[in-house]
Amino acid sequence: MVRRTMVALAAALLLLGIAPPAHAAAEAYVALGDSAASGPLVPDQVIPDLGCWRSNRNYAHLTARAIGAASFRDVTCSGAKTRDMYTAQGTDLGSVPPQLDALRPDTTLVTVQIGANDVGLTGFIEDCLNLLPPPVGDACYDDYTDPNGQDTWRLKTDALRPTLTTLIGDIRARSPQARIFVVGYATYARPNGCYPRVPIIKRDANYIRATLQYFNQMLAEQAAAAGVGFVDLQTPSVGHDPCASPGVRWIEPYVPAAPAAPFHPNALGMRNFATVVTAAVTS
Repeated sequence: MVRRTMVALAAALLLLGIAPPAHAAAEAYVALGDSAASGPLVPDQVIPDLGCWRSNRNYAHLTARAIGAASFRDVTCSGAKTRDMYTAQGTDLGSVPPQLDALRPDTTLVTVQIGANDVGLTGFIEDCLNLLPPPVGDACYDDYTDPNGQDTWRLKTDALRPTLTTLIGDIRARSPQARIFVVGYATYARPNGCYPRVPIIKRDANYIRATLQYFNQMLAEQAAAAGVGFVDLQTPSVGHDPCASPGVRWIEPYVPAAPAAPFHPNALGMRNFATVVTAAVTS
């Protein structure tokens, strides 16, 4: 019934000389981003560019299939920073071209998930691992304050704002027809953590959580300021963080139980993120 209605609507629009919305047609989709998008160790890893640790079941691949994209280029790469949008990125198995080179004038859809490596968020989470709780082990939350008492992670996050604004503008310049979606990052820590299942103490877990929330808020604000879409992965992944049980969690802990890099999405996470991204780009 819904399909017949849509066909009738499209026919009526054509009779009236009105074209259906551009995104109703088959998309020319390009996915940009870092390891949160590429899916390191999630089966199956694709060639070429094995050094990027890119899965053929990451959310971009699954979204491309779901929307029936006419063409699809996934250039997401583990370790990518915003500079790697513009210059060749070195990997353990050789260099890969700048990600923006994948864009074409006829590209109609772009997702970009980038910025975490610019501020070192993954390393920050790993730095807060604490095999022994205080007073034997040291908390990390108070290590990230500069001499002026300011939070260094927030300073790094705010410093990234103009870079993201420029990046969105450069994507738009190369692909003026494209609908652009900035993709946020998932939930990596629940309130108070779950020590010792994930060996991050309560105060550090809350600090990591607040830091990621601030970072995602920044991404959403920059997307809105640039007039592009934002895909929230933080909200739907609540309860599916590394503290959750295998089969429930979407992000693996420091010692993964499913094929994935530590503190990165597993296959279940990628399937669920694809559902969120697909809904966003087809709404």
